[in-house]
Amino acid sequence: MATEQEIEEVIRMLDSKTEEGVSRIGVHRVETEREDYVREVHHHGRCDVGSPFADGSVKNFCD
Repeated sequence: MATEQEIEEVIRMLDSKTEEGVSRIGVHRVETEREDYVREVHHHGRCDVGSPFADGSVKNFCD
């Protein structure tokens, strides 16, 4: 279970991202990762990060 301090740290991190202008944030908690592991993925478009549209795996159906 997360402590109040850990929760406050996450809130501060998310607040700082939105203050920097980040408009879309996805947060995923993975039990198998180290406790201090944080990964950021940036995408310069409006597609969801990691979606088939963002990674280019969707084929052009018009061809």
